[in-house]
Amino acid sequence: MNSSKGDADFAGGTPERQKAMGVLARATRAELEAAWSGLPEKPEVFPVRGPETGLVMVRGRIGGGGAPFNLGEATVSRASVRLADGTVGHGQALGTDLEKVRLAAVFDALLQVSSSSLCVRQVVASVEERIAAEQARRQRQTAATRVDFFTMVRGDD
Repeated sequence: MNSSKGDADFAGGTPERQKAMGVLARATRAELEAAWSGLPEKPEVFPVRGPETGLVMVRGRIGGGGAPFNLGEATVSRASVRLADGTVGHGQALGTDLEKVRLAAVFDALLQVSSSSLCVRQVVASVEERIAAEQARRQRQTAATRVDFFTMVRGDD
């Protein structure tokens, strides 16, 4: 099997790359398109696989410790691309947005190229900020509906 640059660490990947791929999967298409259009120099990109859409089985556990069971299927999309220098990037995300996963794969490949990794890190940081802001908003909304229950002990007179 011929292994291109980038494929060797796909299974495990570096912690930075794993984190970036997770963030890119949660990015919106608009965020990725804006980042792509903002690149000063766009690389030549060749498709390796996809983009394509399929299904994965989602498994769950009752109470977090029970026996696993099949919860249902989720639609996912994936893509793999190769840059002109041979660097391979992969992208995947829930849903059917093929352009989003193609762009995520491009940014994964660019993260591995030292000359453009700073740009990709900025994109990842921007998406992380949005995700954190959304989580904080949800936490505030949830906290506003919180009800504290207490129990009063009555004596047996």
